[in-house]
Amino acid sequence: MKSINTRSLGTVLVAASLFALCGPLAALAASPSAVNLGTAGNFVILAKTGISTTGSTSVVGDLGLSPAAATYITGFALTLPAAGAFSTSAMVTGKVYAPGYADPTPANITTAVGDMQTAYTDAMGRAPNVTELGAGNIGGLTLAPGVYKWGTGVTIPTDVTLSGGANDVWIFQVAQNLDISSATHVVLSGGAQANNVFWVVAGQTTIGTTAVFNGNILDQTAIVLNTGAQLNGRALAQTAVTLDSNAVTTPNSVSSTPTPTPTPTPTPTPTSSSTGSGQTSSGSASTQTSTSASSDPRVVALQVQISGLSATLQLLQQARQNASAQASASGQTVGTIGVNLAKGSTGSNVTILQQFLISQNKGPAAQALAQAGATAYFGLLTRAALAEFQASVGISPALGNFGAITRAYVSAHY
Repeated sequence: MKSINTRSLGTVLVAASLFALCGPLAALAASPSAVNLGTAGNFVILAKTGISTTGSTSVVGDLGLSPAAATYITGFALTLPAAGAFSTSAMVTGKVYAPGYADPTPANITTAVGDMQTAYTDAMGRAPNVTELGAGNIGGLTLAPGVYKWGTGVTIPTDVTLSGGANDVWIFQVAQNLDISSATHVVLSGGAQANNVFWVVAGQTTIGTTAVFNGNILDQTAIVLNTGAQLNGRALAQTAVTLDSNAVTTPNSVSSTPTPTPTPTPTPTPTSSSTGSGQTSSGSASTQTSTSASSDPRVVALQVQISGLSATLQLLQQARQNASAQASASGQTVGTIGVNLAKGSTGSNVTILQQFLISQNKGPAAQALAQAGATAYFGLLTRAALAEFQASVGISPALGNFGAITRAYVSAHY
């Protein structure tokens, strides 16, 4: 079987990354700015059609619902004072707002929902740095700041890490559903803040049982937290939010604008020291270069690209291992065929041979056979694919018949 040379592929990926760094600045995007949530950011949970809970849920922050009425906030045992602008609940460390409460709540909650929708449109429209990372499976990856986009759904079957500083921003654009498996964690490292993470989802977001999730969810449909799941962030849904014995906490607010650097006091230019080889060295120049590189937006964008390329390489390596194992198993089975096969043969032995030829994918004949599938009939397509395989591995004559020579080759090499 012709294998993927992952070492060469890795070299190509790194080379492409270095080319990107050295190329025009326009080819690399700067780190994204945070998404402006407007007044929607005043809420830890905000929805349009309903907010419900079962079990012993704990919410730290304000809840808001509009245009649905307060009767669609269920499971919280709300207490509304006479002519009150907000209600309270023993489950909520904060206030609960809904239409029908005293002014200015109706106007404020309507504005907040509008700001939520505006923020969704803004975040989903950002230009991406990385697309289709991991074919939608980002479990086990460590992701640099940036804008990530998928035209499919996204799954997180194992822990994913967001690594960056306190002012770095992540935006994840998901065209379908976002699913987080049970007991899985979205981990923040290096000072990354949940307040600067935005999951922008067109389909439903489902956080699995006892999972721990960090970031703001801007969902065009529904957000569902399964039993015991924890959310450090905001659940902002354009339909409903459903809870079940969850802990939901507003993230700490951290500015996405770096603190201005004080103007340094001019100092004399350091004198370079000469080494025995005639070279000169300067510690201050090294420090300046390091600081400049770490803050260069091209470097930030390149980190995002390298993260995506690394994930793609991991997937290709896994695919290679899987394909190799499958081909080996298929080849071992072919080696046990004890009869000769030719045009007109039928039965399970033919099926085994066809599956093997399809897995080898030696050329157009094998691809044509793959389209037809394993039919258990040895016809012209099977004969052409077998002759193609024989020619590719040096079996002569490559007549497209399965006999002792081909059997011996497969037995020796698979």
